[in-house]
Amino acid sequence: MAIEPSDAVNVLKTIASHLIDVSRNEQNFKRLPDIFWGYFARGHDNRDRKFGVILTYSEREKDIDELIKMYEQWVINQDPEKK
Repeated sequence: MAIEPSDAVNVLKTIASHLIDVSRNEQNFKRLPDIFWGYFARGHDNRDRKFGVILTYSEREKDIDELIKMYEQWVINQDPEKK
């Protein structure tokens, strides 16, 4: 089943709305580590298809690069031709 463009738009609108709500409350950031932090959210659309988002900040570029590599490897492992 393909992801419909309207579904992708709705997912991103939901994520953006939640991130805005999180950003409005400074209490959400009171106990952050000194050099990195992350935010993740899970949800579903009106067809009960799941989505997730991970947002990461780090003063060390290597942290972000490693996270992106992990995601890229996950994408490769999802290739239906390999299963």
